[in-house]
Amino acid sequence: MIRSMTSFGRSSSEEGKKRIFTVEMKSVNSRYLDVNIRMPKSIISLEEEIRKMISNSLSRGKVDVFINLKSYNEGSGIPKLDINLAQEYLKCLKEIENNLDVKNDISVMQIARFPEVITMVEEEDKVDEMWEELKPLISASLDMMIGMREVEGNKLKEDILSKISVIEQLVSKVEEFADTIPKAFKVKLEERLKELLGNVDIDESRIAMEVCMLADKATVDEEIIRLRSHINQVRETLSLNDPIGRKLDFIVQEMNRETNTIGSKSSDIQMTNIVIDIKNILEKIREQVQNIE
Repeated sequence: MIRSMTSFGRSSSEEGKKRIFTVEMKSVNSRYLDVNIRMPKSIISLEEEIRKMISNSLSRGKVDVFINLKSYNEGSGIPKLDINLAQEYLKCLKEIENNLDVKNDISVMQIARFPEVITMVEEEDKVDEMWEELKPLISASLDMMIGMREVEGNKLKEDILSKISVIEQLVSKVEEFADTIPKAFKVKLEERLKELLGNVDIDESRIAMEVCMLADKATVDEEIIRLRSHINQVRETLSLNDPIGRKLDFIVQEMNRETNTIGSKSSDIQMTNIVIDIKNILEKIREQVQNIE
């Protein structure tokens, strides 16, 4: 199943419990899996477990996770002092006193109020208990995100397949024009020689040789074969159940390169216009591929 990288998931604890968790997740496009978690400091020790659950379910996307906790227990953890941080705050305050010649009114309460000096943490046995409550909510949010990713991914698949079919038709038109290249070169060469030489007899074999040389330089047979191969690769890749975003991106780049080569060899305005149409469609496909996991 094709997945997009844009999604949202939410779940929360049932009302009436002594602890109410609310979990929200949202994701957008990213080349890699980038997880950012905002959660209460009291359960910060659970962050690694949450990251593992997300990385086991998602392979790409910038994922923002918001976890809120309302506790109706008596007490909400135990205070923990970061003495090293408190000493650094005190050192900074004394430096201000010495350099700015201001009154020293430092007190214990002032230092204690600085961020992260005293934090509330849960006891280890309570953290384990809370993880058992939080884990199914994380799982439910991920399921909601994956469901949304698959729905949008299916729409992206349909759109890309539709555009690929249009490109396939345009490639067939390019092939038709490519077959007329030798004749067109011969006519142009003969007309040019008549302008220059007038009624002088011209060796037909020599003209044929020159036409072959010019046609060989302008032939796009190899590019057309590779384009058709890439079209088939896109269809096959879209049928896989693995993360395919990067692979599709590479194939589209290769298709664009072959199209540019055809355009550089084109001497016919109609053929050039078809190449422009192919490039426009490829750009639209590339934008869609950027959102595939």
